[in-house]
Amino acid sequence: MCALVAAALSAAYVALYLRGGPRIIDATSYFLEARALAEGHLAFRLDEPVASTLGRFLVRTDGADGSHAAVIFPPGYPALLALGFVLGHPLVIGPLLAAGITCTTWALARAVSPGETSSTPSIPRLAALFSVACAALRYHTADTMSHGLSALCFSGALVFALSAARAIHDHRSATWPSIAAGLFAGWLAATRPVSALALGITLAAVLASACRAHPRATLRLFASALLGSLPGLALLVAHQHAATGAFFASSQTAYYAVSDGPPDCFRYGFGAGIGCIGEHGEFVQRNLTHGYGAFAAAATTLRRLKQHLVDAGNSEPFTLVVLAGAVIAFRDPRLRFLPIGVLAQIAVYVPFYFDGNYPGGGARFYADVLPLEHVLAAIAVARFPPLSTVWRGGRGVRPSPPLHLWRGGRGVRPSAVLALVPLGFAFRAGFDHAALRDRDGGRPMFEPSRLPNVEAPALLFVDTDHGFNLAFDPDKHGQASTSNSLTSNPWHVARLRGDALDLMTWQKHGKPAAYRYLFPLGVDHPDVRVVPYDIASSTTLGIEAENLWPPIAQDQGYALASWPNAPCASARRWLVVTPVSSDKPASITLALPAPFLAGRRIAARIGFEAAASASVSWVVDGQTVHSTRVSAADQSEREHSSSARCVTLPAFEVPEVARTLSIIVLRDAGLPADALVALDRIDIEEPKRR
Repeated sequence: MCALVAAALSAAYVALYLRGGPRIIDATSYFLEARALAEGHLAFRLDEPVASTLGRFLVRTDGADGSHAAVIFPPGYPALLALGFVLGHPLVIGPLLAAGITCTTWALARAVSPGETSSTPSIPRLAALFSVACAALRYHTADTMSHGLSALCFSGALVFALSAARAIHDHRSATWPSIAAGLFAGWLAATRPVSALALGITLAAVLASACRAHPRATLRLFASALLGSLPGLALLVAHQHAATGAFFASSQTAYYAVSDGPPDCFRYGFGAGIGCIGEHGEFVQRNLTHGYGAFAAAATTLRRLKQHLVDAGNSEPFTLVVLAGAVIAFRDPRLRFLPIGVLAQIAVYVPFYFDGNYPGGGARFYADVLPLEHVLAAIAVARFPPLSTVWRGGRGVRPSPPLHLWRGGRGVRPSAVLALVPLGFAFRAGFDHAALRDRDGGRPMFEPSRLPNVEAPALLFVDTDHGFNLAFDPDKHGQASTSNSLTSNPWHVARLRGDALDLMTWQKHGKPAAYRYLFPLGVDHPDVRVVPYDIASSTTLGIEAENLWPPIAQDQGYALASWPNAPCASARRWLVVTPVSSDKPASITLALPAPFLAGRRIAARIGFEAAASASVSWVVDGQTVHSTRVSAADQSEREHSSSARCVTLPAFEVPEVARTLSIIVLRDAGLPADALVALDRIDIEEPKRR
């Protein structure tokens, strides 16, 4: 019954708080990745113009069979979510996870409380009720985030590991529970690899005594568990290979290497240069001004812990119950693995710089061990002694009866602690979830029900990363869904760029009827509209440099879009080349749509501030065919009220046989600190009449 209630509450969360679909950018990226996996793609093909598809959290690889893109997140959760796409209802997976977590929480509590009697508060029942009423779990099993599956895998692996340990103790075969524990552990590694490290530490604590008493049987247990872990590990390796071209490379590292900076900013560890300016700029500027050292790591961990105080029981006071259970469990060798698991989860995320907190999601990196915390809370409630044994004559008496000897009495009633959880949501956590509900316009950034009824083919340009992820269908090379289930879609979908990229996309699809999906950002109640798009008269014959982000290569620097106070900047934005060190040249390489530019003349427009200089090179089919040096002192457009200058370089004629085309912008070494080099746009001339 508890499992059904948990599933129903998570389904209600989808409707009432998410308002029908994934909300945050990570969730929409998982959604896109799951759709691709449901169609058989670890990475999907990119058609020109690539910039109309490529964007945030998509990593590009180029090979003999063309360009491909993959979502950067590990594939464990998307593989499960893909089953929902196969069924035609992807959002049903979350409520099913909610039911599963409730069951594994009950089973874990049952495994650590074998001596219950009728007079003992039921630890499994209490733990399951805490799980059902936990608002953080309701969110993580409603939105398309990976932490719900991680919590299921973490707790499920422990349940089967305990079963295997008991089998070894009783001289029974532990093969099948060992394989099951390995399956959960391997899938956790494919879902959140760092959390799998914490699970490994916890499993070691569970099996330590069995290993000492029965070393050979424990060795067979580990072999069976390794066998069970192979599907998850194989999926992870296959995804990394599809995303990066290498079996043991990180898709996230590969993505941030070309999309953000400084170099190696996204890594697991400590030191200078950690913290990506583009993705986490405000956080890095506020918290990592001196790198990620001991102080910054402690501060990040404390921020997570502060946010996590609300997660287990919807309010801070409930954390005291969890802590009491942790103290009790740590003193009992049979239960010690529970607090060890929670502490291990906290410890393994210390080397990661970003706290990951947000309203509703809580301290999401710790959500994976919420089932353990609910079991600890249930243990604490069951161990609360009668008040008459705690206070005698005003003197405190230390209670420590064994767990299986609790006999009730006039103590703290379980119902009183249970009441804390819904009250906590009403007076504390509910406000965080309301903030989540109302953020980013208060609704999904793509809703297929808003699409007009038009005759196919039609082309839809989406103006947000979130909306694109929800609408794009890789298997149909950009077709989107008109069904309310968000699963399939006869529309072609592209990113709205507002320049010649839109025109190229429109021409590629045969000049169909075109529409824009407009979702205004920064307003509480956005006026979402789907309007006709007259591309032929609305776009200019040029490509804005910021629309070519992310680069295909960066060296000694990185490229990020900037909104300068420069009247000469086209569309009031440009792509700035930021060096790691001023005494070394920094370069970026941007890919251009060669099939559409072959035979045309194109000219790069460079933006400068102060005494800056650079060189620009055109690369055709892997060979540099033309280079130009340029500086702020050259003939340029300049406003008297601004130090910014814009220089349009001589046009370069792209060979008609060009298969690939890219531009390299290299900022010179030794420039003043206030110097700035940026690529503003690529102007395209009409083809010559022959």
